[in-house]
Amino acid sequence: MAAEEGAEVAGAAEVVGVEMAMPSQDRVGLSWRTELAAGIFAHRDQIDVVEVIAEEWFDAPRPRLSALRTLAAQIPVQLHGTSAGLASAVLVEEKRLAKMARLVDHVQPEAWSEHLAFVRGGGREIGHLASVPRNASTVADSAANIALAQRIVGIAPMLENIATLIAPPVSSLTEVEWLSQVVMAADVPLLLDLHNLYANAVNFGCDPANAAIRALSGLPVDRVRTVHIAGGRWLAAGNGGADEKRWLDDHLHPVPDVVFSMLEELAALSPQPLTLVLEQDGAYPPMDDLLLELQLARAAMRRGRERQSQTTTKAASPVKIECAGGRSARLEALLARIYVDEPLRASLLTAPEEFAHRHHLNAEEAAALASIDRTGLAMAARSFARKRQLREANQH
Repeated sequence: MAAEEGAEVAGAAEVVGVEMAMPSQDRVGLSWRTELAAGIFAHRDQIDVVEVIAEEWFDAPRPRLSALRTLAAQIPVQLHGTSAGLASAVLVEEKRLAKMARLVDHVQPEAWSEHLAFVRGGGREIGHLASVPRNASTVADSAANIALAQRIVGIAPMLENIATLIAPPVSSLTEVEWLSQVVMAADVPLLLDLHNLYANAVNFGCDPANAAIRALSGLPVDRVRTVHIAGGRWLAAGNGGADEKRWLDDHLHPVPDVVFSMLEELAALSPQPLTLVLEQDGAYPPMDDLLLELQLARAAMRRGRERQSQTTTKAASPVKIECAGGRSARLEALLARIYVDEPLRASLLTAPEEFAHRHHLNAEEAAALASIDRTGLAMAARSFARKRQLREANQH
């Protein structure tokens, strides 16, 4: 079921009035890919749910949409968005959310989700998911976009944390603090990607395995509805430095053992049932290998549940955040340009003071960009460029 081109869906959508389904027990499933379809149907007894990339269906003709609705009648389906940019400093375009609303209305999935990221700024498409500066302003910006998404689609999205190759500049909150504040301010469920959490701990922390597991205790785990697990690999910076590398979340490799340990910890902390999705985007192994990873996930959750009597979780109340000012959008647009424009990026790295003056940065922004993670910036820029090239190739 690969994406097909179709007519543009335009205009705002009616609120569809669908409520998110809440399973009665822990479940495991796979991301839906054409290459895995036969294996999924052949092993329905071991696969409880599938996750479908929403954008691949936005412009699909009605007969193809009917096939997806038929799939949703046979196995629980969650829709997963990748392009809205809910963490943006500017409001998401309503026509993008209207497409999701119509897809939800037609398919009747049990839930839908989006990433807490920005994907465009100042009219420039970055090409992939980028992390916004983690501060109070972007908490408020994200909450505003999430409220808009909930109003148009009709049900609240589950929000997913992202992996990043660059430590987001102009941040005053940790990843866990920022993610927690957004989820609580928006009063919505969380799609917790454990491999993304691990990747960021590897790239920007010390003692990453323990740090990633400890991070779970700082999150509103009672908000978690769906969990992502995946694999990754080391990515060299390409500048000759042996220690200049980042852990890349590529969805092409087996799940690391530490992620299963994180899953066990999450199950021990979470009072509610969890739905787990194993993401595999290519380099598809035999179905037996994927089923083994699902078995390992079930076992990890079972171990966590056995420990749960020793853990109590107190539900937190929504946090009210005041609306932010206008500088966030300007900074976001500048970051988007830095990520996609090589000459502009070079001017920042060679003359940061002149760059700050030319772009009217305040003292905090100037200091943050002057000390930007140069290795991460170079690697992120290359990654974004490859994503743009792949997207352009798929559009032709």
